[in-house]
Amino acid sequence: MEFAEVVRRRRMVRDYDPDRPVPPDVRERLLQHAIRAPSAGFSQGWAFLVLETPEERDRFWTATAPSPTHPGGAPDGWLTRMRRAPLLVVPMSHKADYLERYAEADKGWTDRDESRWPVPYWDVDTGMASLLMLLTAVDEGLAACFFGVPPERLAGFRAAFGVPDGYTPVGCVSVGYAGTEDKRSPSLRRGRRGVGEVVHRGHWEAGIGG
Repeated sequence: MEFAEVVRRRRMVRDYDPDRPVPPDVRERLLQHAIRAPSAGFSQGWAFLVLETPEERDRFWTATAPSPTHPGGAPDGWLTRMRRAPLLVVPMSHKADYLERYAEADKGWTDRDESRWPVPYWDVDTGMASLLMLLTAVDEGLAACFFGVPPERLAGFRAAFGVPDGYTPVGCVSVGYAGTEDKRSPSLRRGRRGVGEVVHRGHWEAGIGG
């Protein structure tokens, strides 16, 4: 598939065929492509938790999905469809790797001061690795979705899978073959903003978007 077509077809899919697992070779390509993402100082401060068996995936949803007592927490159509995904990959950032890398001699920030960072590159880079997985899924003829892990559920997630405190999930990538009940997000009714609305060439006021 041409790269432009991969980008055009990429969208979040929220329903999967539970009877079609992700082939092992495709799963490995997803991960191999993820680690090709750029990272500041080549710090590579990321980790990927791969969940494939029914038990592993059930444990993830139990740990991260809102409980029935949570407002709006009763299992809904979204959760029912998402639970059908045969593969979940949880990309996690590791800030300490970046602070340590930039304390090395060629960088010299020996104080390891987090305020030196204009944005949390550990999260940015892990997000870019996630996007490479999403694009790879499209190229392989699969469907995928990136979604968040509720902050109040992080402790339970770490406990369920033995994840050290220093690792922070930036989200989760579900992967599989698209199901028949996928429903596009109502947010898409807003439409995609065009280049002329978001690009400012040379100076902010020069952009059509104002």
